[in-house]
Amino acid sequence: MADPVSHDQNFKNIIVEYPREALEFFAPGEASDPDDEARFVPVRQELLKERLGGRFRALDTPLLVEWADGRREAVVFALEEESNSRRFSLHRLAHYCLDLADMLGTNRVVPVVVFLRDAARVPTSLALGTERGAYLTFEYIPCKLAEMPAERWLDSGNLVARVNLPNMRSDPARRVETYAAAVRGLFELEPDPRRREKYVDFIDTYADLDDNERRRYEEQYPQEGKTMAGIVQRARDEGEQQGERKLLRRQLRRRFGLLPPEADERIGRASRRDLESWAENVLDASTLDEVFDSNR
Repeated sequence: MADPVSHDQNFKNIIVEYPREALEFFAPGEASDPDDEARFVPVRQELLKERLGGRFRALDTPLLVEWADGRREAVVFALEEESNSRRFSLHRLAHYCLDLADMLGTNRVVPVVVFLRDAARVPTSLALGTERGAYLTFEYIPCKLAEMPAERWLDSGNLVARVNLPNMRSDPARRVETYAAAVRGLFELEPDPRRREKYVDFIDTYADLDDNERRRYEEQYPQEGKTMAGIVQRARDEGEQQGERKLLRRQLRRRFGLLPPEADERIGRASRRDLESWAENVLDASTLDEVFDSNR
């Protein structure tokens, strides 16, 4: 990949936006039952930074899970992503989990580490003590993506699993099929066009198809390719219009002060042509009404 990739940020985004699916995939043994009314709350970074000081890492992702029926106490999932397993430190993770437990007043903490690359040699447990005995022991849940068989997840109903198919182990000859299953899963499971655009980029980043593989995908899955291109383009157009609305509101507030509700609503309903026209009118209009005058 030509451009540097923020793996930590990519995985933080997917964990925060799809917490239930992330836990069901990364830590299935500790995830809540799909029928449970559980609330997933990312622990606020301001609180973490204040309490953890120099030990705070902005891209770690603690999730607090609370159950509506009150039958169980809340549990904290301490999730981190490691793209380079040689940088992984069990001591640091143990320290971080003890800090979280102390800060939140709980012993219900589940450490989870998602390994993006080969992690065959990473340690999975820590014991502090002497030959007389271990006085502190620590374990975590390792999710080693590169060792997971992609074929097992090709038809999964878990969105986090589907977009991570390119990160799993698969036959090199089936890379295009794996990519297609990831894209199809995203479009089947995520209705929001902006998130579709965002996670198509995630899939593209980790699939890293070459030109020949991209052509094969377009030839073998022509309808999916057209659908994907159309949805992504609509999402981008919508994003650009939202940017134009935001800029116009800022310009109008600077010229005329606080906007009346009807003006704000009008901007929210406007077409791209209207937004462009009003943005030009701002330059020499002396009143707010003149900005919206279509005869200028």
